[in-house]
Amino acid sequence: MSDPVKVVLVGAGGMGKAWLATILADPAVELAGIVDLDLAVAEAAAVAAGVPDLPRGRDAVELAAATGAEAVVNVTVPRAHHPVTTAALFAGYPVLGEKPVAENVSQALSLVAAAEVSGQRFVVSQSRRYNAHLFAFKEQARVLGDLGVLTTEFYKAPHFGGFREEMAQPLLVDMAIHQFDSARFLLDAEPVSVYCESYNPSWSWYSGDAAASAVFEMSGGVRYVFTGSWCAPGKETSWNGSWRLSGSEGSALWNGDDAPEFEAAPDAAPAPSVDPGREIAGSLAAFAAALRSGEPVMGEVHDNVLSLVMVEAAVESAATGTRVRVDDVLERAYERAVADERRDDVRARLESWTSVRDALSPERSVRAA
Repeated sequence: MSDPVKVVLVGAGGMGKAWLATILADPAVELAGIVDLDLAVAEAAAVAAGVPDLPRGRDAVELAAATGAEAVVNVTVPRAHHPVTTAALFAGYPVLGEKPVAENVSQALSLVAAAEVSGQRFVVSQSRRYNAHLFAFKEQARVLGDLGVLTTEFYKAPHFGGFREEMAQPLLVDMAIHQFDSARFLLDAEPVSVYCESYNPSWSWYSGDAAASAVFEMSGGVRYVFTGSWCAPGKETSWNGSWRLSGSEGSALWNGDDAPEFEAAPDAAPAPSVDPGREIAGSLAAFAAALRSGEPVMGEVHDNVLSLVMVEAAVESAATGTRVRVDDVLERAYERAVADERRDDVRARLESWTSVRDALSPERSVRAA
């Protein structure tokens, strides 16, 4: 099928407006309507985008049915991700959702099971994976031999105002998931454990800890080290961070904005990398193409959950002052997911899992889709 994918957008706030513009600019997607609990906010967003007659509503499933939409783009606040996505999946609509997959890992596991039971695709827009330089960096990693350590430095000084400045862990919870997810992508490895310290510099304008350092053990023994601050004025890094990867045959550097560089054996030749598109425009295009082709796509819910697990494990380590095993975080989240699940069919699917790790395998997500 070559017709545009008709979607309903849920959420008309700041990110909703960015998604609204992105959807309108993509010829492979048609915007059927916009949903927000506050219809005045939805109307203002539609008018500002130049589509004042765009259908509006307060319920995603109702508006999708009324407009003949094929899919839902969920750009609500994190606490609404689980209910909005669950309702859409069981109404027969595949979903593209903003990060994080859910407000916590237990809700994320519920959404994995919901995608399987409903038979609908749920894809998380981990948008910073959609970067041509990141893909080139990954190809360079393949010629560096045995990998030892990947590091990210992230130093910015944004004055957001609002909820971020009141969060207990603003850097780890609201930002670091981007770098954690990119590390999984670059290394083709999954988290095993983490030791993290977080703190708040004396000059910080945040209530919670605006700075943190974390050391992750990844599968295969490679380490991933993240250190950063959201109250670091002067000589700021890219929003993507500044990266270094060290291997047995050389090293690669990426400043987060420009093409990465590497130094390795003279005959080392990274394969040409693809351009996946940029940020939310790239994830939207990939989602639409996957719905038409049935092919796998980055961000399928099964493959995305471990990025959020890295965040929860780092936060727990910072709170306890101990090294935290990722499987322990997963098991506790799984127990909560089973206990809290309100749908019998989703609970039954969760209880059928013999291993949470195995349930999150990318191969399983392709089969479920």
